[in-house]
Amino acid sequence: MHRLVNGTQGYDWGSTDLIPRFLGAEPDGSPVAEIWVGTHPLLPSSLADDERPLQDVAGRLPFLLKVLAAAKPLSLQVHPDKGQAETGYAAENEAGIPLDAPHRVFRDDNHKPEMAYALTQFETLVGFRPTAEILRVLDHLRTPLAARMSHELHEDPGFPGIVRLVERLLSETPSADEIAGVVSEARRNLDEGTDVKRAFATAVELAEHYPGDVGVVVGLLLNRLTLQPGEAAFLDAGIIHAHLSGMCLEIMAESDNVLRAGLTSKHIDPTGLVSTLTTRFSRLARVTPEPVDHATILLSPGSDEFALAVTQCSGADADGVEVPGAGERLLICTGGEVVLGNEHGQELRLRRGDTVHAGADDGELRLRGLGEVAQAFQPASLPATSRLVDLV
Repeated sequence: MHRLVNGTQGYDWGSTDLIPRFLGAEPDGSPVAEIWVGTHPLLPSSLADDERPLQDVAGRLPFLLKVLAAAKPLSLQVHPDKGQAETGYAAENEAGIPLDAPHRVFRDDNHKPEMAYALTQFETLVGFRPTAEILRVLDHLRTPLAARMSHELHEDPGFPGIVRLVERLLSETPSADEIAGVVSEARRNLDEGTDVKRAFATAVELAEHYPGDVGVVVGLLLNRLTLQPGEAAFLDAGIIHAHLSGMCLEIMAESDNVLRAGLTSKHIDPTGLVSTLTTRFSRLARVTPEPVDHATILLSPGSDEFALAVTQCSGADADGVEVPGAGERLLICTGGEVVLGNEHGQELRLRRGDTVHAGADDGELRLRGLGEVAQAFQPASLPATSRLVDLV
């Protein structure tokens, strides 16, 4: 087993205090948006004892674990499927676009299904609302823009019609005054005690951070989802989303491919985002924890590449508890103070925020103390699939 040193991303939407306090550090006022734990070449982890890259002992891992902490909304985005990623990555390489160029979209050739496991209350926009619900939202907004959107969706309903509506909003972007009018109507409804599945509250919230941005209007079309600590959601490639606030663990196929179309200062690719939406059925679901034993729950959404096991231990477990799973594993202490041991007698003492790599040679892992550890691994070593409750 090896302790890890991980890089952080300071994106402007990041929280100034959630991740520093999670790591037991004093905030310095700078946003800290993400911790990356894994072997992705853009921000690979290293071994704390000798500074070697994690890839030297683990190989290239098929999954990436992140801690994400948002103080304001992330970009309106979609992740590509495998075929789109391979095509886009090859094309941008052929064009000679550097991997770290701000306008680069495909930074690797992999798809990016992902699962979010909430560490605090976590707010997000995920997937399109049903047509009837969108029409209810629009019918409360007395503006020409809302009326046009409603008319278009009446004439062209269903998922393909919603995608075409989004395409028109992104290609024929409403003016800042039109967007402000929609926000004013949303605020009026809230003042009168009216909201439709939190659509109006969301529009007002988005406009506070991104006034005049078309993503404010597109946000009206998306489901608002709240995850309480310990709850999880699976987002397949091709699901439009925009995380809003809170801290979570994200586990995903190892990729950093993001197509954006609003709510951001980063490069946007509206055409690419729309093409990603239209390719195939993509699954969006709550992930029901599957008990492994009295100490561990499994969150396994059916991906071959990743699953998450969350293990808790206490003084009642005098001999400690098993952390199920095998192969290459990444572990993060999410609370308390624990001792993690492998089958060879090696032990590491962990506090919240500490991360560890365990390899196949470490064998069975055990945990004792008072705390919680989340483990990312490939589910083939613990074959079970959690029940998924589709959201759309």
